[in-house]
Amino acid sequence: MAETQAVEFSRELEQFIDDWKNKPGNLIMVLHKVQQEQGYISKEAARMVADKLHTQLARVYGVMSFYHFFKTTKPGKNIMSVCLGTACYLKGGQDLIDEAKSILGLGAGEITTSDGLFSVEPVRCIGCCGLAPVLSVNGEVYGKLTKNQMQEIINKYEDM
Repeated sequence: MAETQAVEFSRELEQFIDDWKNKPGNLIMVLHKVQQEQGYISKEAARMVADKLHTQLARVYGVMSFYHFFKTTKPGKNIMSVCLGTACYLKGGQDLIDEAKSILGLGAGEITTSDGLFSVEPVRCIGCCGLAPVLSVNGEVYGKLTKNQMQEIINKYEDM
């Protein structure tokens, strides 16, 4: 069984939870704030949220698994978001994901490299349909891509 790491919430996050603890919709708001502070929601953070909101851990996990934007694994330093919206998908978005994962040595179901340098994640839309297929790395957008350009993009961020 994997060891859980101790998690600490900042004073600001603790205050936010106290402020939201009795409001409708508090769980989603608190989970957003936890992820904003920590980059993802660990098992221990989910337990702490359940305790602080006096709710069941199953309810916390239910919300986290229902909404795709909550991450349960620590993301890499460089987050590659590959658009799989209709235009990007039809123009090769999945090929970009497959190529990035191949270059980075990610297996089926893996999204973050073992060295923590990269995460590859599909997203539904980046908002640049005219540039399809599109990916962004840490918010920098690359458009009209082919899988042959992936190595060059990855190399750029390996050196940062």
